[in-house]
Amino acid sequence: MASRTGSPSGGHSRRRDAAELAIAYALILAVIWTPRPLQKMLWWVALAVLIALIAASWEGARAAGLRTRNLLRSLWVVGAALLFAAAAVALSTHLHTMRDTGGPLHILGSYWVYILWSGVQQFLLQCFFLSRLLRLLPSPRQAAFAAAGMFALAHLPNPILALLTIVWGTLACLIFLRYRNLYPLAIAHAILGITIAIAVPGPVDHNMRVGLGYLLYRNPGQQHQLPRRFTASVGKTAHVRNSAGD
Repeated sequence: MASRTGSPSGGHSRRRDAAELAIAYALILAVIWTPRPLQKMLWWVALAVLIALIAASWEGARAAGLRTRNLLRSLWVVGAALLFAAAAVALSTHLHTMRDTGGPLHILGSYWVYILWSGVQQFLLQCFFLSRLLRLLPSPRQAAFAAAGMFALAHLPNPILALLTIVWGTLACLIFLRYRNLYPLAIAHAILGITIAIAVPGPVDHNMRVGLGYLLYRNPGQQHQLPRRFTASVGKTAHVRNSAGD
């Protein structure tokens, strides 16, 4: 089992850690940048490889942060995410960019898949990438920055998600190193992601797509999704142009 600082021990080696990181990251990027229908096949291949790599080096639930210790002490992360969400929703409502969510129950019903996916992403960040980078790099801080950077690059060319990912990824890794509990981070990730989904207009962040999906995004109704103030201005301009043409 790896030590608290992430130094190599047990069946781990630096060469093996580097190889596993390279293989996993290459597969993730391949899925992100491959068009359909080949993307679906690569998705299953990447999933199978990641499960195999994780199972081969599994150190137990406690090492992965799946435990109750420090849970209460680290719940402030969820509170901070809720405060950010409240501020973002208030600003979005003021700017008339807020999507109609239908209330908390409707949000849970609409985003339950994303909630699960948030936990998977957080698990991969902390328990796969960070754990191996801790054994490869000289300091925990460097490992945290490197893990966050890898995840941010995977969110390109979406500038909004890439920027938010480098910030959240770094904070999440540093928090995990202190508390070693994954649950609050997964919950906070879900809160932040859903907040972006409902507060940022689809044409701005391309519906949170990354990779090839971001480049291929086509807005089905740009004027309908823009803020009301903007669409009202466009409508007045169009009326003036039509009047001039008459």
